[in-house]
Order: sequence, then structure tokens, then C-alpha cells
Amino acid sequence: MAMSPFSDDDEGGLMNEINMTPLVDVMLVLLIIFLVTIPAMQHAVRIDLPRASSQPEAVKPAHVDLAVQADGSILWDGHAVTDDALRTRIAQAAHTTPQPELHVRADRKVPYERVADVMSAAQAGGLTKLGFVTDPRPGK
Repeated sequence: MAMSPFSDDDEGGLMNEINMTPLVDVMLVLLIIFLVTIPAMQHAVRIDLPRASSQPEAVKPAHVDLAVQADGSILWDGHAVTDDALRTRIAQAAHTTPQPELHVRADRKVPYERVADVMSAAQAGGLTKLGFVTDPRPGK
């Protein structure tokens, strides 16, 4: 009989198998816990809530037509305005609720710099909704 822990004797050797009994016991306990708690989680209290007919009011924001003509002049809803008056009207429009949409119509021959100045004034004034209006090409 060898007293060395590294001996080939099968009586006192290391176990090469995992004991599955505690694992099975834990799994059965968890299964029972889940089976007991799932019906309790799906139980709901019935309450008769009051009913109200509140539908959102469909308010379409107004729009402002801003035209930049070929000579660089600006029309606000068809009326000619100067650059200072434009900034004033943009600031007034930005403070209304709901904020109007700015529809920009630029002549084909107007320099881009003039259109960029108008867009910059709209942004500085606080208008956030800006759109460009174009005419469709004929035949397409």
C-alpha cells in the first residue's frame, strides 16, 4: 500500500465525475418557484377607468411666402420689404405659436449669396422650418 498521493491505487484517488445531485436539486427548486410565481405575475386588478374624448387638435402652422427676385429684392407674402424689415418680420414670426413655415422662392437668376443671406437671417431670427419652392420642369 503506497502512501504517496500520486499512487495508482484506486481506493483513495481523486474523483473524475461531477456530482449532479445538488445541481438537480437546485433546478427543481427553481422550477417550483417559477411555477408558483408566474400566475401571480399575470394577475391584474380590474379597474373601471373614466373615459374622455380628447383628440389632438390638428392645427396646421401657417406658412410665409418669401420671394427673392432676380434683382435681389425680397417679397414677404407679396409685399416688398427691406433687409431690416425682413429681420423684424422673421423675429415676429419666430415668436408665434405654432411657428410658421418659411417657403423660399428664389428666382433662377438671383445670386446664391443673396439667398444665403435670407437663410442666415431666418436662422438668426429663430425660424426653424424652412423650405424651398421650385417649379417642376415641363415634360417630366
